[in-house]
Amino acid sequence: QVQLVESGGGLVQAGGSLRLSCAASGRTFVSYAMGWFRQAPGKEREFVAAFSWSGGNTYYTDSVKGRFTISRDNAKNTVYLQMNSLKPEDTAVYYCAARSKGNVHYELRSYAYWGQGTQVTVSS
Repeated sequence: QVQLVESGGGLVQAGGSLRLSCAASGRTFVSYAMGWFRQAPGKEREFVAAFSWSGGNTYYTDSVKGRFTISRDNAKNTVYLQMNSLKPEDTAVYYCAARSKGNVHYELRSYAYWGQGTQVTVSS
């Protein structure tokens, strides 16, 4: 059983930065690739960023390219999402998730394990 716990959300003004963390249980990074999704009020959950299964590549949705960076610390079993130049439209609950090999990185159904989410609110 994989457990994921997000932290680091909060309220920030437009143009500001936040770093989200996702602590994973056990040797999650050995067996799974990690990704970040978000869900704004009244909208569907959407892909934000992810690692390839090998960990050598990263993927981002167009709206966050150049502003967000996904990274990880294997020794700490933690994956991060550094968010810079935040915009009000980035306001959402952010989730980290883990998927098995062979699944598409941007599809929700690819991810078997999810954290509880952390709220990010960007004020204008």
